[in-house]
Parts: sequence; structure tokens; C-alpha cells
Amino acid sequence: MNPRLERLQPYPFERLRRLMQGVHPAPGFAPIALSVGEPRHATPAFIQDALARHLSGLSHYPATLGSDSLRESIVAWLQRRFGLQALDPGTEVVPTLGSREALFSVTQVLMDPDRPDAYAVCPNPFYQIYEGATLLAGGQPWFVNADPARGFLVDYASVPSTVWARTQVVYTCSPGNPTGRVMSLDEWRTLFELSDRYGFAIVSDECYSEIYSDELHPPLGSLQAAQILGRAGYPRLIVMGSLSKRSNVPGLRSGFAAGDRKLLQRFALYRTYHGSAMNPAVQAASEAAWRDEAHVQENRRLYREKMETFHRIVHPHLALEIPEAGFYYWARTPMPDTDFSVGLMRETNVAVLPGSLLARTAHGANPGHQRIRIALVGSLEETIEAAHRLVAFTHSLQENSHVAAPTPD
Repeated sequence: MNPRLERLQPYPFERLRRLMQGVHPAPGFAPIALSVGEPRHATPAFIQDALARHLSGLSHYPATLGSDSLRESIVAWLQRRFGLQALDPGTEVVPTLGSREALFSVTQVLMDPDRPDAYAVCPNPFYQIYEGATLLAGGQPWFVNADPARGFLVDYASVPSTVWARTQVVYTCSPGNPTGRVMSLDEWRTLFELSDRYGFAIVSDECYSEIYSDELHPPLGSLQAAQILGRAGYPRLIVMGSLSKRSNVPGLRSGFAAGDRKLLQRFALYRTYHGSAMNPAVQAASEAAWRDEAHVQENRRLYREKMETFHRIVHPHLALEIPEAGFYYWARTPMPDTDFSVGLMRETNVAVLPGSLLARTAHGANPGHQRIRIALVGSLEETIEAAHRLVAFTHSLQENSHVAAPTPD
């Protein structure tokens, strides 16, 4: 057995399940799950139709790099969305089975298993795949806390030079999970300069890039930042994109990796042995999704309506800050986040994710402490009901313990 498996920590939702063992919700409340970031808007019919029309493709083995037309559709979308001037569908994009498997597998490519002292630098809180992929690749994570006092900035200046010298991968998530924060051009400039100095690769997780409120100001992407800063060929940069949130197809398992062609060449070699070629019917459905924007705009409208409605009901009973992007509220609680989450479940049958389960204690603090992640992925009606239950629970806490609702940071 691989001894590195023993280093893996339970997934946040397994830890949540354990936390809720023995908790019996008050009768009369239908369950509402705001804990899992699984899109629940309807999958567009045209994507389902494209999938069904191409089921005959199941009689063929798919190529590791997928079809030319799929890669071309991804490149065309990247050029439209981020204003990229040049991207080669033959060498600078690789279709993947969503972002999770791609984040995991690219780490096995980028980290040297003969360097047990090697680091992967991760934001904290973070998507747990970053940590697991690093540990199974033989490295170790170095967490950089997101500081709420600085707008959840991931302060790379706080990382010691001795750590940078041993760093092989830096994970970024922009828009961030769970904060919704979008990295600025200056932050990208800093990170690119560090990559040039120390030689590490950057893996940019951008699966939330298409969930934002302002149609005129979409979030900055890493390839876009590299182009603006004159970084031809996107050196040591790989971006991961996904259809799951953009097109409401989490079960399709479809995404891409794009960027530095030298890194992607090695990534493609790994995938040849990894056995992760995309189903031909899924390729056809994916191509249809990448070529259409109308359904994505409607998806954003639905999320915008829910985010604004939830904020209007809950704030200032429980202070909320509308995020730059994404469909999460990263709310501060007036008591330990685990206690708040258990109480909310017990009293109202609403599930949220305690923030401390999404983070690690690093540099003397767990940045998820007294935070909860609220995922507004259900219907508007469910969102409104959950908001009223959350307000009632917050009031009950104040009445019973005289705890004041937290104010914005």
C-alpha cells in the first residue's frame, strides 16, 4: 500500500457528517442544504441534446487530447472571454475530466517525487484537492492565510524565501473559494515575478470565473493577466477551467487545462498513461456548451437574484459582504463556526459548512474560525426560506445569550 495515503485528511463533508452525528433537527422544517457547492440550476436542454445525439461515439476509444473541434471551441471561448490574442489549440490546451482530476493529476506531473522537501504553496482556506494532490505527489503544502482585514488577500510576501526556494507549485483560486475574491493585476505581477525568480509553476483554478454580478466587468483571468504583462507563451502557468459551474453540468465532468505548452506536453504524456480521455459524447456536449453564452448569462442572472435577495433579508442581522464573484457567502459568526453550524441544523434544519473545516491552522491561526460558507445553489424559493430561518436562528442566539451579530470586517 502507498504509505502516503495515511497523510490524507478527511474531506470537509466527511468531517461535517461526523460533526452532525446525533444532531436531530426540530420537526416541521424541510431540510435545506447550503453546505455543498454543487450547482442545482437546470442543465440547458441543448447540452443534453448534444450529448444524446452523439452516443454512437461510445463505440470508439477517445483520444487523450480529444477532438480538434473541442479544443478549438475551448480556445475560441478563451479568446472571446479574456481577449487573448493567440492560443494554439494543438499545443496550449488539453481537455480534462473537470477541474478536480486535472488539479490532482497536474500536480503529479509538476512535483518531483524525489524531493520530499518540496513545497506546494496553497491559499488558506482552500480546495482540499490541492493538499491531497501535493501529499500524494510526495511534497508538502505551505499554507498562506487569507487575511479578512485585507479583503481576504493571500499575502505572498509573507512566505519566507527559504520556502520559495523549495517551492515547485503554487495553487491559486480566483475567484476564490470560499471568499469570492478576485486576484488583481498587481497580485498576478507579484506572483509571476516570484515564479521567474524561483522557477515554480502556477496552477490557477478558475472554475468560478463565470459566476459574477457585473456583466460589464468580468473577473480577470490568469492568462489574461499574463498577456497584459507581456508574458508571451504563458511561462510556467497552467489555468484550469470547468463547465460544472458555468453551464450547470457538474455530472458531465468536463473542463480544460491551458497555458504553457511545455508543461502541457508533459501533462498530456502523463494523461496518456493515466487513462483520462474524455467520452466522445461528452466532448460533443462540451463543445456545444463552450460555444454558447446565452445560457451562461441567464445562469449569472439567477445567481445574482439569489445573492441580492439573501443579502437583503439576512444583512445586518448577520453581517454579509457581497463577494466579487462566485455563489458563496463567507459569513462571520458570533460563536465558533462548528457550534453555530450545529445549532443552525438543530434549530432550523439548514446545513452550512463550518469555515474551519475548509482551512488548516497555519502560522498560529485557522482563517476559517468563526466563518461559515453558505452556498446559494438551490432555487430562489429555497434561498428565501433559508434566509428567514438563518435570521430567526441569529435572533434566538442574541436573545438567549446576548451575543451581538458580527459586523463587517
